[in-house]
Amino acid sequence: MQKLTLLFVTVLLVSTSIALAVPAGKTLEFSKSPMGVVTFDGTLHREAGQKCKSCHNKETFPKMKQGTVEITMNDIYAGKFCGVCHNGERAFDAQSNCTRCHMKQ
Repeated sequence: MQKLTLLFVTVLLVSTSIALAVPAGKTLEFSKSPMGVVTFDGTLHREAGQKCKSCHNKETFPKMKQGTVEITMNDIYAGKFCGVCHNGERAFDAQSNCTRCHMKQ
């Protein structure tokens, strides 16, 4: 009985974490910035060769639910969160390309 309960909980946790990821074909909007809305595009990142685990790990984005991690531009410029890739080497430099992410509506 305990094994069955453990299996059920494991399946529930895995399916929940999959549902929180932003796969190809989906987008996620961050609308709290005064600079404009930032839209994360799963397709764009997949086409750039990224996998979900590239960012969703203990070092980059430890929590996968939107709103559970506070992201600041200072953190990104320091090479945290989006800044791990958006540093001008792996992907465009976030610091000199504000409007590539922030869109005024």
